[in-house]
Amino acid sequence: MFEKILVAHDGSDGAQKAFDAAVELACQLKTGLHMISVEAGLPRYAETMVEIDEEKEAEDSYFGQLAAQSRRRAAVHNVSLQTTILAGHEVKSIVDFVAEGGFGLLVVGFHGHSRIYEHLWGGTSHNITRMAHCSVLVVK
Repeated sequence: MFEKILVAHDGSDGAQKAFDAAVELACQLKTGLHMISVEAGLPRYAETMVEIDEEKEAEDSYFGQLAAQSRRRAAVHNVSLQTTILAGHEVKSIVDFVAEGGFGLLVVGFHGHSRIYEHLWGGTSHNITRMAHCSVLVVK
């Protein structure tokens, strides 16, 4: 059915639910799983390179730890997990990665870290479903 599955994970509760669903689906379909995390919080106007380096190091550490934890969780279910961490705009980075990687299914959480849409369908997941050129599973 779906030979290549990608799950977007930002560390939020909604993304964790999406990850768990993607692992279960990959296990049932006996396929590997790929996870993408996007560093979007890097400063746009930093005063010094040290400021950018410090922010990048913190982001790398956070997403690096998330990737390691996710690989361990997937291994419990005998699912091989590849991880990718990109810097940029969440929606554009994910949509471009889906197209370049030829994924058949993208799994995203209903709510992420967005504070604007706390009680509504999150802006990121909503925009991804509109723009992705593959099937999208939104997990609540």
